[in-house]
Amino acid sequence: MSIAVAPRFRAEDVLEQLHGGLIMLDARRQVLLWNAWVARCSRVPAAQALGTHFDACFDQPVSPALLRAIDSTLNYGLPAVLSSALHRSPLPLYPEHASAAGAARMVQSVVLTPFDNEEGERLCLMQISDASNSVRREKMLQSRSDVLKRQVATDGLTGIHNRRHFDEHYAQTLQRMGPTGGSLSLFMVDVDFFKQYNDHYGHGPGDQVLKRVAAALQAGLQRPGDLLARYGGEEFILLMEGLTPSQAAETAETLRESVHALAEPHAKSLVAHRVTISVGVCTRRIEGEADGRQLMATADAALYRAKLGGRNKVVATD
Repeated sequence: MSIAVAPRFRAEDVLEQLHGGLIMLDARRQVLLWNAWVARCSRVPAAQALGTHFDACFDQPVSPALLRAIDSTLNYGLPAVLSSALHRSPLPLYPEHASAAGAARMVQSVVLTPFDNEEGERLCLMQISDASNSVRREKMLQSRSDVLKRQVATDGLTGIHNRRHFDEHYAQTLQRMGPTGGSLSLFMVDVDFFKQYNDHYGHGPGDQVLKRVAAALQAGLQRPGDLLARYGGEEFILLMEGLTPSQAAETAETLRESVHALAEPHAKSLVAHRVTISVGVCTRRIEGEADGRQLMATADAALYRAKLGGRNKVVATD
């Protein structure tokens, strides 16, 4: 019968091969263990570090948060974790292949573990890992997430917000206002005789016109809280806070004039030989969702009146 025997190895050899740092400190913060990974990344040989007070091992300062954590581990037996999110580079360690001159500190994750040796002396084991790749992955995932959020909220043709984003923003605005209320102005905008434009010029030029109209409307927004969205087809919607009815009417007229000034030819328009818009706007004090629904219905009715009244005009109401 054969008996399997484990190969002989030295623990020291295993420690030297670890792709991560191990530092052991005694109760006086003197270094008892300094593995090869720490030596390479700190540029401090083990022979120089062993027996030295931890604070004196480096020619650059160690994070005060790490020193406090070491004291807690040695004095009170408390384990600790210094994550890279809160403590980016607590030790002056550098990527193994980075040049010493001008290199940025490695992003680190540090775990402190207390334990007692055979003599009952409290020791602190410090485990250090390179968190640079994790941070890069997190940034890449966050970047992708931000792109997806923008795509979900953005109209693919015009680059402004889409209806879904507007509906969510509008609901949040109504909820935020709550019972204290506030003034809201809702603008409904329609490109006049757009079907006739597409029939005459084609859908490609029609798409380009919608882009230019959207850009002209967007350029008219001056405040961070103003929100413009493509609400469907040739229809746009705009939400503004804190305007008086007269200010909202003036803003709507400015938007109408900005599109008129584009001078986009429209041979099949019945009101002008250029692209124009009709605008319906309603300004009211809002104190709940019911008021919000009524505001939208009234603005939509105002737009209908603007179109019924000849188009290329503004109808404002409250």
